[in-house]
Amino acid sequence: MIVRPLVAGDRTAWEPLWQGYQTFYRAEIPPEATAVTFARLTGGREPMGGFIAEADGAAIGIVHWILHRSCWTTGDYCYLQDLFTVPERRGAGVGRALIASVKEKAAAEGCSRVWWLTHETNAQAMKLYDAVAERSGFVQYRIVL
Repeated sequence: MIVRPLVAGDRTAWEPLWQGYQTFYRAEIPPEATAVTFARLTGGREPMGGFIAEADGAAIGIVHWILHRSCWTTGDYCYLQDLFTVPERRGAGVGRALIASVKEKAAAEGCSRVWWLTHETNAQAMKLYDAVAERSGFVQYRIVL
């Protein structure tokens, strides 16, 4: 397995994983939002990007990251978003490798923290997350506009 930065030429490999992520969370993201998201992830002009994991010539996982300011530190935070691995490779270290890649990127960018959210029902992923990070105890609230 290799993990490498996501690039513009990865759209065909990335999109089925992106769709798998949406299916897992029962979400429907409009095609125009998907196109903008991929352009932002790979265009080099936004404080965001991604990594793709590959094995045996196939894409098996993705993760996205977004750098943002914090009022609590001088260094940015790195939000790890949209971690997804193909079902047949779960538990095989793909997610761990993708998280490690985001951690390395965040450290290289001078970030003071990597953080992420998951759904409370995502028990399999939470086993990994509990092994590689600390649970903050915060509860998310939101207002959809």
